[in-house]
Amino acid sequence: MSRAEQQLRDEIMLREASLLDARKEHDAGELSSAELELIEDREHEAIARATVALDELVTQVNVVSAPASGRVRHRRLLVVGLVCLAGALGVFLWSTFSTRQAGNSITGSIALGNQQKVQQYLSEAEADVANGNVVAALNAYQSVLAIDAKNVQALTQAGWLDFSAGSSDQNLKIMTVGVNYLRQAIVLAPRLAAPRLYYAIVADSTPGNEAIAKRQFEEFLALKPSAGQLAIAKPFLKKLGITAG
Repeated sequence: MSRAEQQLRDEIMLREASLLDARKEHDAGELSSAELELIEDREHEAIARATVALDELVTQVNVVSAPASGRVRHRRLLVVGLVCLAGALGVFLWSTFSTRQAGNSITGSIALGNQQKVQQYLSEAEADVANGNVVAALNAYQSVLAIDAKNVQALTQAGWLDFSAGSSDQNLKIMTVGVNYLRQAIVLAPRLAAPRLYYAIVADSTPGNEAIAKRQFEEFLALKPSAGQLAIAKPFLKKLGITAG
């Protein structure tokens, strides 16, 4: 185990211990509920960042170095892409189903004029996906990110669409761009279910990433996803032997 990996594992362990201590102090009346919530938000976000960094270091979703297995592998990726893209409409309203975390609003602290533009682009993207126009949807999401690079909805949806398009065309560069977008979305909003769901599906559909897929699906379930999100996750959970609550 490398020094960097050990440091990340130690950080995760220490922060999990900090969460336990804070909950004990709250139960003992030494911390208010508001103080506990602040600590939990801080530690959960730090744990999420460390976990993603650990995945990158050790067992990241790696589509570039994944071994090819010819037409069979291509067909599997294509089937996964098509099936999940159809289900993406069910996840598309992820921001409605999921409680937004403090500091992780969809548009962030941008000027009203830009906020209106962001909402317009997001609406256009929704319509484009509904009409099967992936290229136009991606352009709309890129327009959102040009205004607000931390827009979690745009990062999540652009990441998924890029990965799906890249897997269908066997374009590893585009697939990797999609994976990176999804990873950014998780770091920015570790308590939202949709980015975890997409990232878990991506991990499950690429070779050598089953451990990541399982971990991300478990994190997804812990975030109390909507019924629609659970329906999309169900076949993947069954395949990986994960029981939903």
